[in-house]
Amino acid sequence: MDFPAWQLWLLAAVLAGALEIALPGFVMLWFSVGALVAGLGAALGLGVNVQLTLFILVSVALFTASRTLFKQALMRTATQMKTGVEAMVGQEAVVTESLVEGQGGTVRINGELWSARSLGGPVIEGERVVVEQVEGLKLWVRRPVASLEISPKKQKEG
Repeated sequence: MDFPAWQLWLLAAVLAGALEIALPGFVMLWFSVGALVAGLGAALGLGVNVQLTLFILVSVALFTASRTLFKQALMRTATQMKTGVEAMVGQEAVVTESLVEGQGGTVRINGELWSARSLGGPVIEGERVVVEQVEGLKLWVRRPVASLEISPKKQKEG
């Protein structure tokens, strides 16, 4: 049994549409639309090469346009997620081995021990520090501003 080309393109469009429903993501819809356009070309009597060209051009154009539009419309306010070492900057760590000036020590951050150096003088064990920068496998830390000791003001005698 010999099927006309437009029927085959229609079958491809239905299968791509069914896959769009079954699979996560938003990709197969554009191949379905491309198959419908190619089927229209087949119904108009265009050659196989023109049908394939229509299918590819329409599918790729819609896929590219949708990715661009969705990214601009839906991801406009999304912030870039920091991962790995760059996510440590600004986080608090606990000193597990005193940070002595010139020698450094050890801090615990996210359950891991890291070598550290202090940017603000010696820091004793158990104190909290903030990671300022990461250099290789060494963290440069500083006491948080809120934890700095503030000497009480002397009261004026009246």
